Amino acid sequence: MPGQVHVHKEPPLGWIVFDHPERRNALSVSMWEAMPAAAEALASDPAVRVVILRGAGEAAFVSGADISQFEQARSGSSGAGEYEDLTDRAFGAFAALEKPVLAMIHGFCIGGGLAVALTADLRIGAEDALLGIPAARLGLGYGADGIAKLASLVGPSRAKEVLFTARRFAAADALRMGLLNQVHPKAELEGRVRELALEIAANAPLTLRSVKRVIRALGQDPAQRDGAGIEASIRACFESEDYREGVRAFLEKRTPRFQGK
Repeated sequence: MPGQVHVHKEPPLGWIVFDHPERRNALSVSMWEAMPAAAEALASDPAVRVVILRGAGEAAFVSGADISQFEQARSGSSGAGEYEDLTDRAFGAFAALEKPVLAMIHGFCIGGGLAVALTADLRIGAEDALLGIPAARLGLGYGADGIAKLASLVGPSRAKEVLFTARRFAAADALRMGLLNQVHPKAELEGRVRELALEIAANAPLTLRSVKRVIRALGQDPAQRDGAGIEASIRACFESEDYREGVRAFLEKRTPRFQGK
């Protein structure tokens, strides 16, 4: 089966690695199929507090879906529908992670690769990163959820520019439009991402989970928001041992030791 998705645990960090270097980490059908299990492996481990997505090698984060499989797996209405169901499950698994998710982006981050990166909470890029969505050059219909995520980051006008032109945007341009949160020299990228991830991992897990839940709800129709669930997540923070530990640590002028409970 072409390409693999690896899970590597390095508590408090967990890594999901897209490994298909002969095709610049293009996502094969088997890789899409493996993504939900990879997400679950890190979601279910309390020792992992931050998840990092990355591509193997030096050429790419993910250069897109593996187009060589499109005629077999994505042709006709039934084939296209099954393929979309497959990718939706993968995107949904990453988006549903209650832990902070960072995408470490170098080289090509195109099409399906950018769609994967959009499921992350933060996107940290190298100076050589190239981001784009070439759907208009392939005649593909682009999913509403993906367009919504893109538009929520860069605004409707910029989203149209990305999709209408099918252009590849350099890291500096992606930073200006909001596709990337930070840009660093490529040699420094992994170190900077680790530093940021460890900084986040040192904070209270219940607070981070609640923040993700609230921000996700703000992107939904108000009628569909789980108001009770949101309030429960906020209340759980105040009722937690971590809240008591945070207050004690502040008063004692020391670093808090959060347990996620």
